[in-house]
Amino acid sequence: MTLTRTSTRTRTRLRASALVAATLLTSTALAGCVGGGEENEAAATECPWEADESVTGPIRLGFQKVPNGDVIVKDRGILEACLPNADVQWSNFASGADVVQAFGGGSLDIGLVGSSPATKALSAPLELPVDVVWVHDVIGAAESLVVQDGAATDLAGLKGKTIATPFGSTAHFSLLQAIADAGEDAADYQLINSEPEQIAPAWSRGDVDAAWIWDPTLSQLVSEGGQVVLTSDDTAKAGKPTFDLAIADSGFIADNAAAMDAWAKAQNWAVELIRDDPDAAAESVAVEVGVSTEEAKKQFEGYTYLDASEQVGPDYLGGKLGQDLFATAEFLLQQDGIGEVAPAQTYADGVDAGPAQAAADE
Repeated sequence: MTLTRTSTRTRTRLRASALVAATLLTSTALAGCVGGGEENEAAATECPWEADESVTGPIRLGFQKVPNGDVIVKDRGILEACLPNADVQWSNFASGADVVQAFGGGSLDIGLVGSSPATKALSAPLELPVDVVWVHDVIGAAESLVVQDGAATDLAGLKGKTIATPFGSTAHFSLLQAIADAGEDAADYQLINSEPEQIAPAWSRGDVDAAWIWDPTLSQLVSEGGQVVLTSDDTAKAGKPTFDLAIADSGFIADNAAAMDAWAKAQNWAVELIRDDPDAAAESVAVEVGVSTEEAKKQFEGYTYLDASEQVGPDYLGGKLGQDLFATAEFLLQQDGIGEVAPAQTYADGVDAGPAQAAADE
């Protein structure tokens, strides 16, 4: 994959920023900006490999409370240790839609989004100058449709009832896909746009009948008697997989190769920790996500984590991911989620395997 961009995508930067900035909430309203490893009890005392002192300047990272390698890198202070002269800035966001808004406003360099928000970022009217550079996880049962006890036993039983999900998220995409695959009409359901932190209290009050959501909210709803009736693993098996991805500003990638390589290497280190020492990995996830260590370990089961060598293969950054994004765009267009589907090559060009390849080559 190349780091360069066509003149068309370059020209869209100002237009896309203006479009998003018109509706952008400030990052201080959406997220808290925190230092990387300074406040973390489990912060790394030294870089696991030779630190790179040549990287300077800010690296603005947007994370979400998702149990994957990104929060492990943050909790352990890996980037702070491995790039000691850089100014590593972490900001917490509630959803991928908020992360995309922040990119449109020019306030992030790298951020975690679901595959649906990533597709929106590459599609009209946004057409943001970003690239997918990492697959944080392949989403499985960690995102699921959970219903109130007695409300329904299947999707058809929820017709006319309220289903909460964050609009524009991978969970929303999976919900709409499940409805379509069942031959049903989304208009027959009362879909409610709600962020994860809003869903739990609404559920407790009985304001919603069901929710398609991810952990830790999912586990909380199940602990309160909710019943899982469908999962994102089901929609993936039906041909519509979803992912948690990292997108990065294309200009930042081009100008900061060493920083991107170190970032990818840190992410790969975290994936290996999940695989080789899940107890230690779960300790970091517990700190960042706000669950117990045992709960964090259980949440790992709902995802598939890929190391760098797997990511650059033909099923992911090395090929098929661009096709998956294109298929997602076609579906989002049917749901009025984007203005138009770009040519398939746009989504292929929006995937950059360079940083992951550098980590794989280590």
